Amino acid sequence: MEEIGVVREIHGPKALIAVQKKSSCESCPGGSVCKKLGANEMMIEAVNDVKAGIGDTVRVSFRPYTYIKGTALIYGVPALMLIVGAVIGKEYLSRILAFLDPDIASAIGGFGLFIISFLIIKLWSKGYESKKEDVPIVEEILNPKY
Repeated sequence: MEEIGVVREIHGPKALIAVQKKSSCESCPGGSVCKKLGANEMMIEAVNDVKAGIGDTVRVSFRPYTYIKGTALIYGVPALMLIVGAVIGKEYLSRILAFLDPDIASAIGGFGLFIISFLIIKLWSKGYESKKEDVPIVEEILNPKY
């Protein structure tokens, strides 16, 4: 997927690019990497390998599989851990904590693993923020400001 936008800020090797909103964020594969600026403008943070400057019009691209991988990680893993935790809670935690109702033990196990999975994903995802294949990249400067 590609977007055309204007560089608004430079932060080290990354640039913040303002792009025009084309559709609803729910249907856009890049919706997870954007920040809303206003009704018709979004902000994308991208690796600035072409050394674009503030005010330059640039072409930004990112791979759709990155969105799919991120969605599976953010939604799929916690949902799976919720189910696994509920089963473990009902079958094993209810035996260890015999004074608890099995349904409460199931809820504790399910939500416990659910929360733990989010914490692990948060820590693990920090390493992916710096990988070029997982973030948008400024491909070329279309209209330099100077």
